[in-house]
Amino acid sequence: MQITASTVSLTVDDIAASRRFFTAHLGYAEQAAAEGFALLSREDAAVDIVLLARGNEVLPAAQRDQRASGLILAFTATGIEGEEERLRGEGVEITMPLREEPWGERLFQVTDPNGVVVQFVEWVTPSVPVDA
Repeated sequence: MQITASTVSLTVDDIAASRRFFTAHLGYAEQAAAEGFALLSREDAAVDIVLLARGNEVLPAAQRDQRASGLILAFTATGIEGEEERLRGEGVEITMPLREEPWGERLFQVTDPNGVVVQFVEWVTPSVPVDA
């Protein structure tokens, strides 16, 4: 088996709102769309995103009414400080401001209109030694 792409499917109430958020602010482009469905992708290594309307019959019956919650869509990227500034300048609410953890993880979060948490991570040299 060879995996040729990775996709995450997010069940949301308002596909148009999430599509606008990801295309306007996060560099995604719509590749395909139909009633209750949108496929978004980027030209880099980011995961493709499928937005599915809550209640869509393509979902397993037990999941049709669930929303994408308890999930963090995380992107490891470079230059996240500038990215946070850009997003803030575009009026995107920064739901977790840029911070650095002792183990070397720099991160910040935004949340799309359907409550999907998007986290940007950049790894740096830890400020404290990590136990072996």
